[in-house]
Amino acid sequence: MASLRSGGYTAKKGMDMKSVILLRGINVGGHGKLPMTVLCEMLEGLGAVNPQSYIQSGNVVIEGAVEPDVLAGEIEAAKGFRPSVMVFSQADFLRLTGAAPFAEPNGKLLHMWFTDGAFTFDQEKANSLIADTESLHIAERTIWLHAPMGIGRSKLAAKIEALAGVACTARNMNTVRNLREMLEVGCA
Repeated sequence: MASLRSGGYTAKKGMDMKSVILLRGINVGGHGKLPMTVLCEMLEGLGAVNPQSYIQSGNVVIEGAVEPDVLAGEIEAAKGFRPSVMVFSQADFLRLTGAAPFAEPNGKLLHMWFTDGAFTFDQEKANSLIADTESLHIAERTIWLHAPMGIGRSKLAAKIEALAGVACTARNMNTVRNLREMLEVGCA
């Protein structure tokens, strides 16, 4: 199939390709303020089709794909800060998130860190931080933490990015499930 490129956008002719975009540190604690309507407008300006955001923390499903560096540059030019941007194809996102290693009906207690590429995790340091009630699972481009006492109380959660050695962004399982549904059902 032929690829069409325009600015930071890529689409495959004749294919219904979707992507999930995750931004790190957006609208958290008064920092990185970026309304999702503005983010969706930026994405449309880059040629993305039908951007649909989920909550205010930088989760968007689009038809097509964008280049992470191009989107980060657009945000920096418009808002004065440059967030970490991760883009996952529909197939990759569904594969990476498809098999939660822990059974937890409360999605707020199971978190998934998405990494910006391959990583080597410092398991020894993690073992010194993990609480008796917590469970950790390392997988391809993802780190899973089940924290039944809450992520805010977890010493390990605060150190995940440093232990991975690459940029990471976390989402709870409720958010992951909703993004999966947006991909599977389609962008409304």
